[in-house]
Amino acid sequence: MSTAFVAVLLIHLHFPQAASLKGKRSELRAVKAHLQGRVGASVAEVDHHDLWQRATLAATLCSGSLGKLETTVDGVCRWLDARFPEGVRVERTIASLADLRA
Repeated sequence: MSTAFVAVLLIHLHFPQAASLKGKRSELRAVKAHLQGRVGASVAEVDHHDLWQRATLAATLCSGSLGKLETTVDGVCRWLDARFPEGVRVERTIASLADLRA
């Protein structure tokens, strides 16, 4: 039987310097492009659409190896912490296909 793992990240961002939705959107585009292009994540903005200084993204990653997936998620968290040192919080959930079927 094949093994598959999925990670779901809720990424809570704060943009203290954003003075408009346009400024926030510019930052979000860069974050989403990195997560999609460099990491291969599926990403969607899921909350705070109309607020200038806040956003919540949901990102998903999958792998056949739990270790590889955890390493990738750790890398995403480190990248986000470096980019937003005072304005990011990440909630992570990692599950196997068997967990999801239960």
